[in-house]
Amino acid sequence: MFRSGLFWGGAVCFGLSAGVAFADGHASTITIATVNNGDMITMQGLMGDFNEKHPDITVEWVTLEENVLRQNVTTDISTGGGAYDILTIGTYEVPIWGNNGWLVSLNDLPSEYNIDDVIPAIRGGLSVDGELYAAPFYGESSFTMYRKDLMEKASLEMPEAPTWDFIREAAAAMTDRDNEINGICARGKAGWGENMALLTSMSNSFGARWFDENWTAQFDSEPWANTINFYLGMMEESGPAGAANNGFNENLTLFQQGKCGIWIDATSAGQFVVNSDSTVADQVGFALAPDTGLGKRGNWLWAWSLAIPTSSQQQDAAKTFINWATGPAYSALVAESKGWVAVPPGTRTSLYENENYLNAAPFAAMTIESMGTADPTNPTVDPVPYTGVQFVAIPEFAGIATQVGQQISSALAGQQSGADALAASQELTIEEMEAAGY
Repeated sequence: MFRSGLFWGGAVCFGLSAGVAFADGHASTITIATVNNGDMITMQGLMGDFNEKHPDITVEWVTLEENVLRQNVTTDISTGGGAYDILTIGTYEVPIWGNNGWLVSLNDLPSEYNIDDVIPAIRGGLSVDGELYAAPFYGESSFTMYRKDLMEKASLEMPEAPTWDFIREAAAAMTDRDNEINGICARGKAGWGENMALLTSMSNSFGARWFDENWTAQFDSEPWANTINFYLGMMEESGPAGAANNGFNENLTLFQQGKCGIWIDATSAGQFVVNSDSTVADQVGFALAPDTGLGKRGNWLWAWSLAIPTSSQQQDAAKTFINWATGPAYSALVAESKGWVAVPPGTRTSLYENENYLNAAPFAAMTIESMGTADPTNPTVDPVPYTGVQFVAIPEFAGIATQVGQQISSALAGQQSGADALAASQELTIEEMEAAGY
């Protein structure tokens, strides 16, 4: 399933039909917009269970690449388009859209959902004034994945809590381009949720920030120059060719094929680098995201979640699906059909108390530690007027960060210098924030 169907290039629309059109008028069809990652595709593969339990609900999927999904659902909900009954969104959108009155409260999910089992930090990130506006499908932080055999060959040992300097040194030592081994794989594809998720988190650990306490852009600061110069230098020394086109899925493929020594990315990747699709499954180690000794690590906090727009005409059917897809019974279903290692991580406390899961998932302990140490309310070394580790929780961020991501991605592609990318980022951020009234 994962090997052949994990990466879907564009929109994929199809019905996983319950196959029943009831004459009593109670049949419903719901349309779900989702992202093309492994956990979501696993869910689509298990739809037989939902169809059997709810033959009166037909589910149609719109599966999109991450950047396209974000643009698509944002346009739809902000215009009240009503194209979707369920949206796959994250901890950036939920508080803003919930506060705007664009999402349906999920406080009335049935008791079997067991809301008290949801990890408090994730639950809090998906709530506004006590109202839960999205149900987490999986939660994640970010951490370091590495090849133990390549580390041993380089006569190095990965610390549990590495520094960025050590990561760069180790990546250079492991790089063997004649044999297609890249010491470091990291996001380069432009997008506020792609390269800017990594770079914003990374910049926090270098002492940078998006804005000072007066909402003045900070891309002209020394910490941002240090961040980007380090990133570009490390990628030039040890990164793969064409890195400016690589996001999560592309780097996952490289790592599974044995072409990355170190990959710093989402903890949710853990199951995919140790499953049967990975050619290096028995050689993968895990460590915390790197730091520079300034008190902040480059680990983010995120939850891909399911939410219902108020424009949906099928809200009851949508809630039925969300209860199935994010409730405790779904974890048991995945464990039974795919094994405990494949259970969506990072949403429920009980999963990290389950010996079956802990024994099957060598990344579990590092995942929960990374999630527990991410600090979205105090993400930076110096004070800031915003929350969010890998994003700034204001509506303007997505548009600005997409443009900044394009500038830095072009620098990674060699089309301009890092200094020029930062200068352009400073200018466009000032213009956008002034236009927004800051």
